[in-house]
Amino acid sequence: MQSPTPRVPRQPVPTRPDVDLDARLTVELASVVSGARRRVHRDGDAQIDTAHLLHSLLETDPGVRAAFDGPQVARVLGYLVQRSIGYGLSWQGTVEDSGAVPVLREDAVTGWSPPAVTAMNHALERAARRGELRASGLDLLAALAADRSCRAVDVLERAGVDVPLLSARLLGAGRRGRQV
Repeated sequence: MQSPTPRVPRQPVPTRPDVDLDARLTVELASVVSGARRRVHRDGDAQIDTAHLLHSLLETDPGVRAAFDGPQVARVLGYLVQRSIGYGLSWQGTVEDSGAVPVLREDAVTGWSPPAVTAMNHALERAARRGELRASGLDLLAALAADRSCRAVDVLERAGVDVPLLSARLLGAGRRGRQV
């Protein structure tokens, strides 16, 4: 009898090892994480950073796109596309460090920038505060927008998004238990 084919190990996820992240994400947010992983691989980057997460959020989640005013989504996506051919080239081969957390940490997650790990954990905490078992794309967008020094916020600002206003709208929606 042949032994079963060995399973391909999964890439580490941004949470404590004793917590199953997939069970704590909506289907849409799990798709965002998968999209970010594919983008990292395709772009030849070393790790998922907050700009990868933002790009995948905008491509995948209609609720996240609805959080923006008018043509902002197109402008943000334009900057994200330029990342691989323009200003983002300076990011390749570097570790995203927004200053929110130390870059070298004992509990660092392989394949994720420290700000991306922090954003994902904040998204999970935001959902839990609402009494939800799963984090959504808007939870992650709120967490990204809250870190004013991360790459995702750099992209949002370059695209003309008023990040403090976006954060305030997302924070208000999260407190009311409603989505933007």
